[in-house]
Amino acid sequence: LHGNMKDTNKKVDTLCPAGSLIYNNWQEKHFGSKHSHTAGGFHLEFERSWLKSHDIHPEILEGNHRIEHPKVHLLFAKLYQELLIQDIHSQISVELLLLQICDIISELKHKTDSHNMPQWVPRLMELIHSNQQNLSLEFLSKQLDVHPTHISRTIPKYLSMSLGEYIRYQKLKNTIPLLLDINKSLTTIAFEAGFTDQSHFNRVFKSVFNQNPSIYRKNLIK
Repeated sequence: LHGNMKDTNKKVDTLCPAGSLIYNNWQEKHFGSKHSHTAGGFHLEFERSWLKSHDIHPEILEGNHRIEHPKVHLLFAKLYQELLIQDIHSQISVELLLLQICDIISELKHKTDSHNMPQWVPRLMELIHSNQQNLSLEFLSKQLDVHPTHISRTIPKYLSMSLGEYIRYQKLKNTIPLLLDINKSLTTIAFEAGFTDQSHFNRVFKSVFNQNPSIYRKNLIK
């Protein structure tokens, strides 16, 4: 949520800056630790009995690794907000969000397991995750040496959304930890996340969260 955390297992130490999402399989021993003075995180444990009761296979993911898909991040952001609100609607909202999280993780795993993913797809995702500029299809095509039409047609098969949606969701994902910093204005957050202006940021945010970022921030920082 803020600051830097560190996730440690028997194989590797992973530094987790604000906005990171780490998955740890129940069979893998691990522990988290603060790596900066202001560090703080959000931990969610899926119990096997809950997975079984909802007909979800407990091995939807294996091992320990960082989850990068922005759609999963945004579902966790909604879940975190619901846990803070705690009103009469929260229980059913939390339940539905948990099921959505499991569905998208299972879907992504199935797609990567069932298809021979081209080598350029992980490279494309890395470019999007690490780049804050306004990415264009032409820029990505040149970086990957892949025809832009082929990128557009292939991406939905592996990312469960169009390339434009993925980039838009990635930008939105980057704003979540920034909203927790009360010293940052919404205009600054929009710029740092790669939106053209605050108005554009507001429209995209509301389309996903059904509320303006100012209201979302107010619920997070009570």
